[in-house]
Amino acid sequence: MSRPLRTVTVNGSYSTPSKTGALIELITDQIASTREIEVRRIEVSTLGPGLTSALAREDLSAEVRAEVAAVEDADLVIAGTPVFRGSYTGLFKHFFDFVDQYALANKPVMLVATGGSDRHALVIEHELRPLFGFFQAATVPVGIYASAGDFDRTTLLAPETYARIEIAVRDIVPVLDALTAAPATAAVPSGPGRPEGAGATALH
Repeated sequence: MSRPLRTVTVNGSYSTPSKTGALIELITDQIASTREIEVRRIEVSTLGPGLTSALAREDLSAEVRAEVAAVEDADLVIAGTPVFRGSYTGLFKHFFDFVDQYALANKPVMLVATGGSDRHALVIEHELRPLFGFFQAATVPVGIYASAGDFDRTTLLAPETYARIEIAVRDIVPVLDALTAAPATAAVPSGPGRPEGAGATALH
């Protein structure tokens, strides 16, 4: 018996509402049109000193620790950020600095970015994919990028971006189905002794 897909989105934008948030929402809506999902949305700009003042995981507030744990326990992570100075935002990186090194191993992660122009489109390949490569995450091959000219405020106008969203979701449907076909697996202890890829399904 299938269960809802536990989906956690992380938005690195400093503003609310935001173009990045709108793009992430379009992706979750597309997934929800194909299967039952539970979505938890994390806006890093709202986490405040409970995140920004922390130097170690034990320094995080209880609220932020719960958000980090939600990312680690998700079936699917959708990670999105606007481009600042050619890379992801500082708060976005600071948040993921507290995610356990092995918690995302083989976990499907969709990469999303927005920027001022098409010149920033390669941020997904040059910045986001290497970051999640460190975690050994199974990043979805099709990244979703949109520039400021593709929006009317936070409304996406570009049909080609809608098409990329459909392709990206279609590509991971078999993995999502496998993740939700059985009850959730028990938590696996983190740390160096954790088997690589434990508790997750790989993308091929």
